[in-house]
Amino acid sequence: MTPRQILIDTDPGQDDAIAILLALASPELEVLGITTVAGNVPLRLTSRNARIICELAGRSDIPVYAGADKPLQRALVTAEFVHGKSGLDGITLPEPQMPLREGHAVNFLIETLMAREGVTVCALGPLTNIALALQKEPRIAQRIERIVLMGGGYFEGGNITPAAEFNFYVDPQAAAQVFAAGIPITMAPLDVTHQALTTRPRIAALRALGNRVGEAAAAWMEFFERFDEEKYGQEGGPLHDPCVIAWLLKPELFTGRRCNVEIETGSELTLGMSVVDWWGVTRRPQNALVLGGIDADGYFRLITERLGVLP
Repeated sequence: MTPRQILIDTDPGQDDAIAILLALASPELEVLGITTVAGNVPLRLTSRNARIICELAGRSDIPVYAGADKPLQRALVTAEFVHGKSGLDGITLPEPQMPLREGHAVNFLIETLMAREGVTVCALGPLTNIALALQKEPRIAQRIERIVLMGGGYFEGGNITPAAEFNFYVDPQAAAQVFAAGIPITMAPLDVTHQALTTRPRIAALRALGNRVGEAAAAWMEFFERFDEEKYGQEGGPLHDPCVIAWLLKPELFTGRRCNVEIETGSELTLGMSVVDWWGVTRRPQNALVLGGIDADGYFRLITERLGVLP
């Protein structure tokens, strides 16, 4: 079977790292490139981290392009309090040897999407790069097969404010543009990711793989989960971003429904809130497949099996 062509737009982040590793470990997917955006940490670090992850996986051939260093209209908000100063705290890995590719991520996105048919965009961070690409070349909206993204929440609420999930809060204007662009979207919100917890047995299974990637993933999960365990009073933290890749690989692990999704951009109180019409009460056009349930055991089995084939 011909692999699905994907572009990964990301702000690594420990959970972004595991999502990228899952994609690189899966023969069903062909990673055409990685574009980085400021989000969990500033752009300099997200660009560094993406290259560290590629080298950890033995894939220094993957092109990595740096993109937007700030949101469209507001100051950058970062999350070192969750991810640590580097964004990949939890284990010390070598500094990357592979260089960033010349050119801007937005131009790379446009050139790749205009040159190829059927490319899926996997968005793991704020949607700034994608919004900028749509502004610069609106024709890519008809070229993108689908955007699969981690962001938002509906019944679960927010994780950076009471109303807003982090990725949408960092750049709500970009999120609003992407959801209004007419592109098929699959959205993995907090309602799904908060069902996928990094429990001790799940972390132990990764460490038991005995490879570098399994050890790194386990260490990242142990560091990353500490914030959410304290915040939510539960064992383990939600492993957000790999849901994007897992849905591409095994959509049967998830349930959901088509909904209208709008992003709040006008209220400071609810800025970045994803207003998901789960019950269809507004009769606004459906613009996204919104995931609502996950087989968490199957999800972690998939991650563990796939990461086991990497170095």
